Amino acid sequence: MAKILVIGCGDIGYPVALRLHQQGHQVTGLKRSAPAASTPFPIFIADIRLASSLVTLPSSFDAVIFIVAPDSRQAEEYQALYDVGLRNLLAHFAAAETSPFWLMVSSTSVYEQNRGEWVDETSVTEPASATSRRLAAAEKRLWIASDRSCVVRFSGIYGPGRDWLLRRVERGEGIQQQPPSYTNRIHSEDCVAVLLFLLEKQLAGVALEPCYLATDDEPAPLWEVMSWLAEQFACPQPPPLLLAPDAPQNKRCRNTRLKALGYRFLYPSYRDGYATVRPLPGADG
Repeated sequence: MAKILVIGCGDIGYPVALRLHQQGHQVTGLKRSAPAASTPFPIFIADIRLASSLVTLPSSFDAVIFIVAPDSRQAEEYQALYDVGLRNLLAHFAAAETSPFWLMVSSTSVYEQNRGEWVDETSVTEPASATSRRLAAAEKRLWIASDRSCVVRFSGIYGPGRDWLLRRVERGEGIQQQPPSYTNRIHSEDCVAVLLFLLEKQLAGVALEPCYLATDDEPAPLWEVMSWLAEQFACPQPPPLLLAPDAPQNKRCRNTRLKALGYRFLYPSYRDGYATVRPLPGADG
């Protein structure tokens, strides 16, 4: 069994750490503050933004999973975690002359394409927003620092507690219908499963690619998704917005590389997953 450090034990990181612990791995979680309840594995309290708080962090891990969550969408928050924090962690392990395998969560926001193009791991990443630029820089920093590293780019995460699209439907917001504006998503349970799957492959000796795009099988126009949600949850249909032909259309994310490795999605489309976000009207239980 492996010694694994999970940095960030939130709604994705904690289930990952718990499953690894249940599988028999020696897991340590890293959090900025003490957990509200006891955990079956040790928690190391540290603020990765401060190198001094990492001094006593053990360094003899086989794998490090980096799943941090900024407190806000401010560029400064991303800078603190994905620049300063990641640098501090890499320096900590370099000073100890250890080279764990790194698995880092990033985002498909690093793709700036907005004409409905298909994108995959080989597509150009030239993000315009300050937060996405921080993510793209962190990816490159990790790849340069460690040849035993893998970045997972999640698309829009939905699931229990992540129901913002449904709330937009309930508010009756107008939604772009033409030209189509594409959305890409992944259920939070698939996020956990993807990370476990990739780590299992690596521990089994499978050579991973430097990057995997993790998104479900069905990129779909936002209007289609919102209209379906309105129907399923007994809400009025959203007002359609017809915009100029050159209006932004976002991109469509392709998961071919991840599926070729053998991963099968728990929720291949939004229709499969949204019943777990909130019970459908009239559903039993």
